Amino acid sequence: MAEAAVVLALKDDLPTLQWLALSLTPGLGPTRARHLVEFMGGVQSVFRATLTELEATGLRSISAQALGTGRSMELAYDESAKAAEASVEVICLDSVAYPAQLRQIYDPPLVLYVRGEKSALSRPGIAVVGTRHPTPYGAGMAERLSCDLAARGLVIFSGLARGVDTAAHKAALAGKGTTVAVFGTGVDVIYPKENARLVEQILKQGGAVISEFPMASFPAPQNFPIRNRIISGLSIGVLVVEASEYSGTRITARCALEQSREVFAVPGNVTTKNSWGPNTLIKQGAKLTATWEDIWEELPVATRLTLQPEAGDESASEESASLFGGTELPPHEKRLFALLKPDEAMHIDEIVEKLEAELSSSDIFVALFELELAGKVKQLPGKNFVKAF
Repeated sequence: MAEAAVVLALKDDLPTLQWLALSLTPGLGPTRARHLVEFMGGVQSVFRATLTELEATGLRSISAQALGTGRSMELAYDESAKAAEASVEVICLDSVAYPAQLRQIYDPPLVLYVRGEKSALSRPGIAVVGTRHPTPYGAGMAERLSCDLAARGLVIFSGLARGVDTAAHKAALAGKGTTVAVFGTGVDVIYPKENARLVEQILKQGGAVISEFPMASFPAPQNFPIRNRIISGLSIGVLVVEASEYSGTRITARCALEQSREVFAVPGNVTTKNSWGPNTLIKQGAKLTATWEDIWEELPVATRLTLQPEAGDESASEESASLFGGTELPPHEKRLFALLKPDEAMHIDEIVEKLEAELSSSDIFVALFELELAGKVKQLPGKNFVKAF
């Protein structure tokens, strides 16, 4: 009965079903499919055409056969039933719900699978991307900038990968903002698995997770470079935090340039391999970015006027470092806090060694615990500590 209800609903939205069928047609990518629709005079004309007419357009035999025999439509019905069962909405290229910003790129996906608030896709936002293995400085900058921008109403777009992506999503939520994750898998396949709870938080706070890949698609390596054009395509601009010379982040930055999006980059230590990407982009003309203001001032005036800043949720800046409460901390915590750095991790043994003349080890452990509890200090794997941004 439920499956029959899905089929009836699909008949009322035939264009979405037809675009979905095109996306599932073997040998037919997004660009070729759009050219076919334009040549035939509309998506419905494609499915009214005979096999001979389809072959006459120059389609590959495997594609023409799938469309002409109805196999593509059968796949679309099955796929739509799977999506409906998982509470996933399918938005086609012709839909008014399809994000206009994304529709403007050279090769927009034919359909988007969406979990969560689809309106978040059409709001002004910034893509935050970077390496899966950031330094403490890189992770901290991704958090700081994402929090500040999200607190001002910008949606944070990223790819849910480990490292910079995860830091950006979490910081956007911490800033009481909205974030959208673009998957390189089906929207029902969370990758990496440890981010399952993060996905729940994204959806709970009015964000969304999206993909162009069919339901149950596994994390094939080739999917992730393909999805990067969506991350940049949804955004007003792309912020690169840290990326090595051969990082996939370079693909996203290149997509942004091809799509006429603004490119922002956080400068890094020239001796660190993760700084190669952003430093090179800055040399090539990307906007050097140290604070949220560097991005904000590049936004269109109309966009800035529509956003509602909530300065109370932003991260502390260097000028307001006293917001960390350093002058109000107890003596032990104050001394320990002054020792730590935001961009360089320090092992617990090194901390004890540097402070052993002033504090006992038990005093240090208690101070670290209190600072971490207050959010002023962050513990990294291996008993390493950094000052929180």
